[in-house]
Amino acid sequence: MWNQWRFDLADEIVAPGLVFRGSLGVHLEGREALKSYMHLVRAAFPDSHNRIDQLVSEVDTVVARLTYSGTHAGAFQGIPPTQRRIEYAGVAIFRVESSLIHSGWVLGDPYGLRRQLGAE
Repeated sequence: MWNQWRFDLADEIVAPGLVFRGSLGVHLEGREALKSYMHLVRAAFPDSHNRIDQLVSEVDTVVARLTYSGTHAGAFQGIPPTQRRIEYAGVAIFRVESSLIHSGWVLGDPYGLRRQLGAE
């Protein structure tokens, strides 16, 4: 969904009442709010890529160890575009029920990201 900017997939795999928290200061509720957040990330990092390094699934929980990368081509958290290539590690934890993602909690390294953008 994220790597190909497939906003339409959110309607298929994300519950309407999704609760999502991210280490970039994001706390949102609802499928449409997630799509809006995806648009913000895409504007800042249009070539963003989430590489799955490890995937663990147990009952109703899926955990992914990820590497995020992209080029800073648009404003992000008040930082004007730098055209710098960034890469940082993170973990995403999802609760899945009836084949839909009901919650997501993404933990990354926001300080490392800001440092790569020259903001720290």
